[in-house]
Amino acid sequence: MTVLQRLLPILLLAALSCGGVPLAGSAHAGGLVVVPAGNRSETQPPIPDASATRTRAFKTTYAEKYEKIVALLKREKKLVAHIKQAAAAYDIDPIHIVGALVGEHTYNVTAVGSVQTYYVKALSYSGLDFSFRYKGVPVQSFVQRPEFAACAGARDSAALWSCRDRVWVDHFRGKTVDGVTYDAMTFQQAFFQPFFAGQTFGLGQISPLTALEVTDLVNKVSGYDKLTPDHPQAIYRDVMDPDRSIVYIAAIVRDAIDAYKEQGFDISSNPGITATLYNVGQPRQRAADLRAALTSGKGRKLPVENYYGWLVNDKLGELRSLLDSGS
Repeated sequence: MTVLQRLLPILLLAALSCGGVPLAGSAHAGGLVVVPAGNRSETQPPIPDASATRTRAFKTTYAEKYEKIVALLKREKKLVAHIKQAAAAYDIDPIHIVGALVGEHTYNVTAVGSVQTYYVKALSYSGLDFSFRYKGVPVQSFVQRPEFAACAGARDSAALWSCRDRVWVDHFRGKTVDGVTYDAMTFQQAFFQPFFAGQTFGLGQISPLTALEVTDLVNKVSGYDKLTPDHPQAIYRDVMDPDRSIVYIAAIVRDAIDAYKEQGFDISSNPGITATLYNVGQPRQRAADLRAALTSGKGRKLPVENYYGWLVNDKLGELRSLLDSGS
């Protein structure tokens, strides 16, 4: 290892903390590494088999699904206006919300004919009796286990549920604990799929766990009641109602931007990165991992878009035109 290679991590940290020279290809503002606009990858990263299988099952293509969500946004002027309002409330560029919607409806679900359909679907969940549990144990009880004790001091719902998610991975996922064998599945899959028909819902395809993570932020900015696992119907109301769903998308993006900012990265000018995080979740863990890579001088120095975020950056001109045409 050369002297320069040994000193690189120290120089990078000095640049972040003292306003020095930033990483190549990035700008520097207030001690932050500003992630440049555009894709880091020249070609689209691989699309997961599950997405391809789902698309084939409905006898459609990604191109057709993309056109459907774009057409929906072109028709629904009130929706675009609401996107702009929510973006302003959460101090983000509205293109981040558009990107999340386009990514979800291109690769996960197919857009319906009108937003009104989502209102009807939201009502169908209001009278159902269900709870969030795994192997008969409610999530409210499960997170009282001593393994979760370190999460008690979390400053807000985002940190709290992110911590619980990590504890599940570290202590339970795919392991046998106290004679109980836990499946090798995510925290979300284990506790937050009461209908066994998918993990995400509504216009924004938001999971109950993600809604719980941003409930403090939504309460603070938009005044919505805080969500808890004790009232699952309220969670489904918020993620299924199109008006509320847009607010939660804005909050999820804001939360991801803040999580990366805490680790020294400004991703606010790259909707492909925020779309990627909207797709994969766990922004705090991912930001911490990236920071660790930067500190060590090994691995990536900037976040990289996945297939979902790559499309958003690739289609950015067309997607911005949707906002220009909105009322």
